Amino acid sequence: MASSSFFVRTQVSPMTPLLPDATQRSASMPTMSEIMDASRTQGLRLRLQSLGPFFRVRAEAEGGAELGRAEGVVRPWVGGKVLHLDSMRLSRDTRRMDRSIFGFGLFIGAAAVRHGFDRGCRRAELLAINDSPLFHSKLVKFYTRMGFKAVHEVDGSSVGDLAHMLVWGGRGTRMDADIEQLLIKWGKRFKS
Repeated sequence: MASSSFFVRTQVSPMTPLLPDATQRSASMPTMSEIMDASRTQGLRLRLQSLGPFFRVRAEAEGGAELGRAEGVVRPWVGGKVLHLDSMRLSRDTRRMDRSIFGFGLFIGAAAVRHGFDRGCRRAELLAINDSPLFHSKLVKFYTRMGFKAVHEVDGSSVGDLAHMLVWGGRGTRMDADIEQLLIKWGKRFKS
């Protein structure tokens, strides 16, 4: 019986890291002051309020009228703190403005996510509520564009969904994101 063997020759070279090192990643993430400064250049004033683990980010027009808000809580969890984004709302006044709603949502979301990062959170979680099929699909598309990934459909069909429905107050798509990756993705938008 004849046997054959062969050798594969490979060239050994230093591997290029897939992700930049911590210093480069940190430099590409916007600081809270950069997010606030960038929002002011758009005529938007962001206010962050917190009480213990709870927080609220309000977006106001130059005249002081509220244009939107995000609310949530920083909570301990297995593997580290989690930024629980409970709600994000934009006022009807934003529809009449000559700006992208994605822009307003990005500023409010970036301030909330940066707050979570500054408080030691590694992951952000939310529920794209399913009040109507059209609105739900727009929410999922918006949050996906922002950098979130769908992790579970909460539709009430299982016992496990009961806990989600109690925590989130409804049915929809549970979505998660790595906070550091969100800030890196959005970094160029807020850097001068």
